[in-house]
Amino acid sequence: MDLNTVWFLIISFLFAGYFVLEGFDFGVGILLPFLGKTDMKRRIIINTIGPHWDGNEVWLIAAGGSIFAAFPEWYATLFSGFYLPLFLILIALIFRGVAFEFRNKSENPSWRSFWDWAIFGGSIVPAILWGVAFSNFVRGVPLDANLNYVGGFWNLLNGYALLGGLVSLLLFTLHGAAYLSIKVSGELESEAQKVTGKLWLPLFVAFGGFTIASYSATDFMGNGWNLALAIVMLVLLVTTGWIIRLKKSGWVFVLTTAAVLLFALFFMAGLFPRVLVSGTNPAWSLTIYNTASGDYALRLMTIVAGIFLPIMLIYNAWTFRVFRKRISEKVKAEELVY
Repeated sequence: MDLNTVWFLIISFLFAGYFVLEGFDFGVGILLPFLGKTDMKRRIIINTIGPHWDGNEVWLIAAGGSIFAAFPEWYATLFSGFYLPLFLILIALIFRGVAFEFRNKSENPSWRSFWDWAIFGGSIVPAILWGVAFSNFVRGVPLDANLNYVGGFWNLLNGYALLGGLVSLLLFTLHGAAYLSIKVSGELESEAQKVTGKLWLPLFVAFGGFTIASYSATDFMGNGWNLALAIVMLVLLVTTGWIIRLKKSGWVFVLTTAAVLLFALFFMAGLFPRVLVSGTNPAWSLTIYNTASGDYALRLMTIVAGIFLPIMLIYNAWTFRVFRKRISEKVKAEELVY
């Protein structure tokens, strides 16, 4: 295995970790206005992700930095062609982060309502656009012989990509509901369990349609790996529905975590060894070879990754261990940070 492949795997791992961790963050934020019927309930919901959201975003920073260093040509084409969607994601994440910190600065109901909806908007926009972006990666975008993006914004809003955005939205929302069901107790826990029961079937139908659409919109469904991943994903969603009926919340969260990982793997396995498919001419696709840095840079980065990746994993594990307890609805307001 050469270093180009190693770095494709590292970046895939970082994006998968980001989608798993930030995925339930997005889901919780999307559900906030609907499950948080009172200010106290909304505070409880926000405090389930309050200690984690900023640490979870480190995975995205690490993934973006890795692309910049390992595959600079991919980074250049990606951030020029996908400039507006990525800009919208960035603005949404900034607005969402500000909302977490500013919401509790005043007890004015209008002030808190504004920031609650900011959390909702800052969660739903990335939840959709990440699915749209990765669907375009595998479907193909207009690239020229110089590996430059030559399309416009509307090229990215095609039916296949929008269906991918719907799948990611439903998946992250289900993941967030499953997370809430293991982090809260009482009425909120019951409501979160009801949401999981309502979401798994629409997700199953949407992903089934996305799998079928992938046969005509992409070239990777001929790959036995991707067909197997799609089948496993569908079986996993059926199993999730069954476990939801048994009200085993812990196992539901495990299954939604596995579903998010499979969804990320579905895209990355379909891309390899490409990183961005050219819809103009397959020969003009970006690959792990025609976009990579030199061997020296890749070797140096591998050493750095070997040091800092374990630190990042240990930090994440430590924070989840420290804040592992459920938040009871009987908690006192002054005990809540957010």
